[in-house]
Amino acid sequence: MTHLDADVQRLIELATQAAEHAWCPYSRFRVGAAIETADGSVFSGCNVENASSGLTICAERNAVFQAVAAGHTKIRRVVVFTPTPTPTAPCGACRQVLSEFSDDTEVLCVCLGPDSISTTLVELLPMRFGPGDLDQGRDSLA
Repeated sequence: MTHLDADVQRLIELATQAAEHAWCPYSRFRVGAAIETADGSVFSGCNVENASSGLTICAERNAVFQAVAAGHTKIRRVVVFTPTPTPTAPCGACRQVLSEFSDDTEVLCVCLGPDSISTTLVELLPMRFGPGDLDQGRDSLA
């Protein structure tokens, strides 16, 4: 990974710390995420599994929901950490939730190994379905 600025380093540290708190007795796959909002506020989250797997929440969505609960609805950047040899990108559900709160969030996925994924939400979720699509549907009914 190339040199990262202090803000990104802080997000990596927070995502790494969040992963330590993951509740993952079923998958044993710890994930931590940290997001930076448009005004520079930072929120983190970890994955929280449930015996009823459909009720599991991913780290990325946990962090987004923390931000929204605090009144922040524009996401600038997300960092995902997994304690694995290679990085893991957000799942489809997380990509969709991130798209609700960003036009094109920067996404950085890091791990214990030297590799990383540096991309954008548009690259991860092309032709996304977003709030504008609902407006078009309402307009067509008028």
